[in-house]
Amino acid sequence: MPDPTEPAPDVLEALNGFDPEERREALEEIAAGLASGALQRPATGDWVNCHAHTFFSYNSLNLSPSGLVWEALRRGLWAIASTDFDVLDAMDEMLAAGDALAVRTAVSLETRAYAADYGERELNSPGEPGVVYSMGVGFVRRPYPDSDVGRTFASLAERSRRRNEEMVAKVNDALDPVRLDYARDVLPLTPSGNATERHLCQAYDDKAAAQYADPADLAAYWADRLGLGREAVDKLLADYGALRNAIRAKLMKQGGVGYVKPDRDSFPKVEEFFAMATAAGAVPCYAWLDGTTSGERDPGGLLDDAVRWGARCVNIIPDRNWNIADPAAKRTKLAALEAFVAAARARDLPIIAGTELNGPGQKFVDSFDAPELAPYVDDFRAGAAWLYGHSFLERADTMGASSEWAALHFGGDRAGSNSFYTAIGRRVRPGAPLPHIDRTAKPDAVLELVR
Repeated sequence: MPDPTEPAPDVLEALNGFDPEERREALEEIAAGLASGALQRPATGDWVNCHAHTFFSYNSLNLSPSGLVWEALRRGLWAIASTDFDVLDAMDEMLAAGDALAVRTAVSLETRAYAADYGERELNSPGEPGVVYSMGVGFVRRPYPDSDVGRTFASLAERSRRRNEEMVAKVNDALDPVRLDYARDVLPLTPSGNATERHLCQAYDDKAAAQYADPADLAAYWADRLGLGREAVDKLLADYGALRNAIRAKLMKQGGVGYVKPDRDSFPKVEEFFAMATAAGAVPCYAWLDGTTSGERDPGGLLDDAVRWGARCVNIIPDRNWNIADPAAKRTKLAALEAFVAAARARDLPIIAGTELNGPGQKFVDSFDAPELAPYVDDFRAGAAWLYGHSFLERADTMGASSEWAALHFGGDRAGSNSFYTAIGRRVRPGAPLPHIDRTAKPDAVLELVR
C-alpha cells in the first residue's frame, strides 16, 4: 500500500529537479492531493528552521525551495525559511510553495561583507579579520536592477563567481591531473549558476572518481594530494561528506593552496549590504558564529556595533553551539551562547535559528527537546513568528519591519515593533490570501484585521 503521507517517487523527483516547470507541476499535484485528502497532512508542531539553504546555494539533501517546504510540512514544522548565499533565486518559489501547501515560509539571503572597524579582529569568519557573514531576512521582492541598491545586490553573485574561478585555477594545479572546467564541471551542479565552495568540492570528488576507477588508485591519489595516510583516506572515501569536507579544509580554506585572501574590496561594506537589505524591504541580520573569535567574545559590544551598522535581528545555528562531543569545548560554547542570547534580548533583537542544511549530516531541524536548548527555544519560536509576521505584511502592503509604515508607528521602539510582528506571525493562518490593508491603519487595527 502507498504511504498516504508521501507523494509518488516520480513526483518527489520532479519537485527537486532543476526544471522549474516540472517543480511547479509537482507542487500543484501535491497541493491537490492535500486538498482532496489523497495525501494526509501531518500535525503541525512548534519546531522551526529559519536558516536552511536550498539547492540554489547547495543543499545537502538536494532540496529545491518547493522540496524544502514539502519536507517542512511532512515533518510538522511550524515554519521554514530559506537562506541562500548571494542570490534570491529561491524567493518566488519558496513563497508560492508556502501558499500552496499552507506552510509558513520566509526567504533570506546570506553573504560576506566587510566591517572596517573590525579589520584586526575575527568575527564569524575564522581566520579572516574584518569579514562578517551577514544576512537580510524576510525578502519578498528583488531590488530594482537599475538602482544603487540593485547594483549592490547584483555585485554579490559576481564577486562570488570571480572568487570561485580564481580558486579553481589554483586548486587545479594542486590536483592535476584532476582539473575542473568551471563552466562544464561546476555550473551544471546548480540550477542557476550560483556555485559555492561545496559545489567545487563535489565537482573535484566526482572528477577524481571518474578518472581513477580503481579504488586503490583513487585512494593513492587522494592520499598524495591531501597529504594523508592511506588509513585516513580510506575512512574519507567511505563517507563522501567527509571527503568533500577534507578537500575544502585542506585546499580552499586559509592555509590551502586555493585560498583566496580577501581584502577590503572583496566584499561590500557591511553598512552597504545592510542598507541594501533595508531598502529592499528585508531586515538586516548579524549571523553569529559561536563566541570564540576575538570579535565575538564581547557580545554586548559586538551587537552595539551591529546595530550601528544597521542590524535589526540576529541569527544563531544552535547545533554547533551545544551538540559538541568534547566536554570542555561544549561548556565554553554553551556559556558563549548564554551570553549572546542575553545580549540580544537586552537589545530587543529577534533571534532567527536554523541548521543551514548545506553540509552533509546536518539536521533538518535542531533538537528543540535537548536540555541544552531549553532556555532558548521560546526565543527561536518567537523569532520565527516575528519573521513570518514581517514577511506577511511586507507582501501584503509593504508594511514589514523595515518599512516606512513601521518607522512611523514604532520609531525606535524595537520591543513594541517585535511584539507587533510576532503577534501578526502567530495570528495569520498559513496559506491565507494576502489582504489589502489601508496603510493609514494603526497597528492595533491591523492586528484586528488579521485576527
